[in-house]
Amino acid sequence: MRMKSKQSTRQTATVPIPNTLFRGERRLRIALVGLPNSGKSTLFKAVSATSIQTGELTGTHRAYGECRVQIGLDEADLIDLPSIPSLHNLEHDDRVALQYLLWGNERPPISAHEKDAPPAPFAPPDVIIQVVDATTLDRHLELTLELSTLGRPMVIALNMMDQARQKGLQIHVDYLSTQLGIPVVPTTGLLGHGIAELFATAVIAVREKICPVPQQASKHICDSLLPLSAVLKEPEWYTAFQIPHPLMLMLLATEDAYLYSEIEQHFPGRLPQVLQLRTQAEQDLPRALSEEIHADRHHRAATLYESVTRVGDPKAARGWRYWLDELFLHPQWGLLGSLLVFASVLFVVFEVSTWIDSVSSAKLIEWTAPWQPTSTMGVVGRAIVDGLIGLIGIVVPYMIPLVMLLVALEESGIMQRIAFVVDRWFHYLGLHGGVAVPFLLGLGCNVPALSAAAVSTRGRERLVASVLITFVPCSARSAVILALAGKYLGGIGVFVIFMLSLVVIAIMGQIFRKHYPDSGPGQVQEIPSYALPHWRSMLHTTWDRTNDILTIVTPLLIGGSIILALLGHFGADTVINAMLKPISHWWLGLPVVLGVPILFGILRKELSLLMVYQALGTFDVGSQLDWVQIMVFLVFLTFYFPCVSTFAVMLRTIGKKQALQSVSISVGVALIASGIIRVILELTRNLLS
Repeated sequence: MRMKSKQSTRQTATVPIPNTLFRGERRLRIALVGLPNSGKSTLFKAVSATSIQTGELTGTHRAYGECRVQIGLDEADLIDLPSIPSLHNLEHDDRVALQYLLWGNERPPISAHEKDAPPAPFAPPDVIIQVVDATTLDRHLELTLELSTLGRPMVIALNMMDQARQKGLQIHVDYLSTQLGIPVVPTTGLLGHGIAELFATAVIAVREKICPVPQQASKHICDSLLPLSAVLKEPEWYTAFQIPHPLMLMLLATEDAYLYSEIEQHFPGRLPQVLQLRTQAEQDLPRALSEEIHADRHHRAATLYESVTRVGDPKAARGWRYWLDELFLHPQWGLLGSLLVFASVLFVVFEVSTWIDSVSSAKLIEWTAPWQPTSTMGVVGRAIVDGLIGLIGIVVPYMIPLVMLLVALEESGIMQRIAFVVDRWFHYLGLHGGVAVPFLLGLGCNVPALSAAAVSTRGRERLVASVLITFVPCSARSAVILALAGKYLGGIGVFVIFMLSLVVIAIMGQIFRKHYPDSGPGQVQEIPSYALPHWRSMLHTTWDRTNDILTIVTPLLIGGSIILALLGHFGADTVINAMLKPISHWWLGLPVVLGVPILFGILRKELSLLMVYQALGTFDVGSQLDWVQIMVFLVFLTFYFPCVSTFAVMLRTIGKKQALQSVSISVGVALIASGIIRVILELTRNLLS
């Protein structure tokens, strides 16, 4: 659908919403099933929530994992079951996994007398995702043929496709899907490829009731089993065992010990008939019935594998996309790629933005410096000019370049890969990798960062992300840090302050994780194809993320500048400094005159630096403050609540109560961190002197 105006043309996408959404009590239950080393647990971890429920299947030491996952508008409980080698002749521990797939948290009539609890404390799955190693597809297809007899909706995750391509294996996915009658989705769980499509397909499979095409044994086996099959179609068998007929037939044909023991206990009169029909079926076969069924299943899997697989050139898979994914999605190298992107962001903030600032707002400051009015109206006029210059100094050099860079990273597909790689690290904060983008936006300005976090999170995760984002040094705070620490403390001082920010965020994340133990659902993150950013789209998105500056920041910045100017004009700053002496002088060890800059730093951090110059009466801060005082002041300013505009956005996104709590937390952290730093640095100075 297109909406046209005189000035711009936008494309608006429409998303169909199903009549029934799987949410709340109606959410789906998805079971991950597969052979050992198929990548099942890797896939589970890629989409899991920050808090995972674990347990053991009843009467076994086989562990399972469970978490809630958000799949578009739908929700699902995802179960990572223990690996299962087959459905036939299973030992007790493996058999319980099959019993869960059949019965879930209920028992059929034939086992109602058993004292043990049901196989698992939750309902059977609505859909089964079989995770298959694409490099050994033939071995996994035997289990696929067996799972098809369960009669449940099913999807195959053709995993480790990157390794298959490296080996030159070319798999005809569509033909394999047609032959099995179920969707087959190529995935690379380790790199995040295909995961979003896989779970979206699983939801569709349930909604459209897509079950596997019955994969019957060869004709000579089916013919020999016809009499036994006819008996098992009698209703009493399914009523008692609640096992689908095809699976029941094969289990009896392969002499499943558990099933025969239950028949002997509950249907002793029917057992001789079943044994006789099975013996009769075996008479005309070249070998034992169990061996014949196993050999036939192996042959059908091998034949299917050969029909869908070709061997090609391994080097053909290693194009530039392959190497970029190795850089951004590899479990180890991906962190290096993320650090390189982070370095580019810092380069824009500290190099490009600094240069733009020097030719824009710095020039304006230089031109207006001679104007020093003494009348009240003149002071107000000068305050308005200072506020506008401060606005230009924020938006032009720092915010717009950084936001445009981050938008370009998103549109190119790189940012989504970073979010996938850092997901497990954000789990330590009780968050998901999807908040990586808002956190990076926070380096430019916390206002668009909070807006982005509100879009990508909800509930408890939105609250935690919003509070932690306020500890990310925005471009305004970074500018103050660079102006003072860069000049008087050197590169080490700047590095220490930024590293301290990471430490505080990590500590606060752990505190929030314990305080809010209930995490939100896991997120299925989509890894899009690489693409070149388009200028028109970049400009439009940049405007969407920065237009709050006009409606929120501008009035506050100009109004705050006027208030500060009038306070100084009428001498009220002396009273405020005296009231704040316990904090500014006694706790932080700073000159009393810095009370006003500390208090009104909540309006804009750039104003703090301007007021420091005014309060000290010089631009040479080092002549009035020693290196310990400069470090303490910067640490306090770094963690002190960013600005009133940030508070205004938090009111809109997390509510009044939580926004006020966030202010309290920020002030508390700023006081504690700066107090600790002051003690450490003064002790260090005394030891060195």
